[in-house]
Formats: sequence, structure tokens, C-alpha cells
Amino acid sequence: MKWTDSLDIAIELIDAHPDVDPTRINFVDLMKWVMALPDFDDDPKRCGERILEAIQAAWIEELE
Repeated sequence: MKWTDSLDIAIELIDAHPDVDPTRINFVDLMKWVMALPDFDDDPKRCGERILEAIQAAWIEELE
């Protein structure tokens, strides 16, 4: 997965962190959790606030 795969990342995060409320996570932790996903393989320098917002939004949407 790459940073732009926000929906796939969100689904993986739901599985990895089922008890987490995505509206309460800070972007530093979110970035670390994404990079720790087994299928994730992208350069950390390509990540920015906009990408993290998209991942967070996808995570919230998937839970609804």
C-alpha cells in the first residue's frame, strides 16, 4: 500500500486498532500506525497533513 491508498489503509487500521476512535487520534500516531502496517510500503517523506486527513476521514467513514 502507498499513502494514496487511504481506503485500504483505513480498513487495515480498523483491523489493527479496533478499539480506537479515529476522531481522537493525532496525526503523529496515525502516521506511525500506517507505517507499521505489514502491507504498507511507501516513503515517509511523501506523507503530509492532507494525506493523513484523507486516511482519517476514510477510517471514520468505514466505521459508520
